[in-house]
Amino acid sequence: MPIITANGIDLAYETSGNPDGPPVLLIMGLGMQLVSWPAEFVQGLERQGCFVIRFDNRDSGLSSKFDSAGVPNLPLSYVKSVVGWPLRAAYLLSDMARDACGLLDALGVGRAHVIGVSMGGMIAQIFAAEYPERTLSLTSIMSSSGRRGLPGPTRAARRALMRPAPAGARREHLIDQMAQTFRVIGSPGFPMPEPVLRDRIARSIDRSLCPGGVARQLVAIAASGDRSPLLRQIIRPALVIHGAADPLVPVACGIDTAKRISGAVLHVIDGMGHDLPPQLIPRLLALLKPFLLSKIVTKAEAG
Repeated sequence: MPIITANGIDLAYETSGNPDGPPVLLIMGLGMQLVSWPAEFVQGLERQGCFVIRFDNRDSGLSSKFDSAGVPNLPLSYVKSVVGWPLRAAYLLSDMARDACGLLDALGVGRAHVIGVSMGGMIAQIFAAEYPERTLSLTSIMSSSGRRGLPGPTRAARRALMRPAPAGARREHLIDQMAQTFRVIGSPGFPMPEPVLRDRIARSIDRSLCPGGVARQLVAIAASGDRSPLLRQIIRPALVIHGAADPLVPVACGIDTAKRISGAVLHVIDGMGHDLPPQLIPRLLALLKPFLLSKIVTKAEAG
């Protein structure tokens, strides 16, 4: 796995597809890794002629870890975020957007279509707002503007997300617990086949496991606050995709995001929760295609 230094840290990354095609930068969500992107999704982008760039966010996968910052107290951080008290975070989402920009610099890619999922959607929003000259288009999937007053996760989804892994848990126990979490937050209209779900989880666990990084990323989300003013600065074409049945980031958050980006196109998918089930990959690719290929921009032209 290649490693590149960007924004002062090491980022693990992978590129695939047509090196002369439209560059597409994929940014994953909380605690997820570049291998968390479904293979059929990446392959679909490749078939559309794209140059696909995936990477591990800081504090996940094989990228730099911030263990020296310690593991935050999540219950206390949650209370502080609810009442509006300041949070001490190891970094902010804007730092993670700079990581992504630094990766493009190191790869010699001038501009890219930026696609983010969940926390990755938040990072992608910041990227598109702060680096318009580096952005061809923005796609924000199952994400939020972070505006105070928007509905939060259901009680079951919050409980599943905050549940710590048992100390010293074996691999199969970890897979069981994570599978249970994904069943809680996943798509009720498109249940992920159990073998597919467990294979995705096992691949991530076997590659890297960093629960402290997940906690630090959660605090980074809370500490980064409301992006509503930033969203108004986005000038590139924007696509917002959200599941009507998302229990972790309710659909109202996606609707709000689209309203705050001038000209954004919103697609709400019935039965979709907070995951990327194989049944929905063709539909997602079809929604993305006009944005990615409306004007073919080669990697060389993007530079």
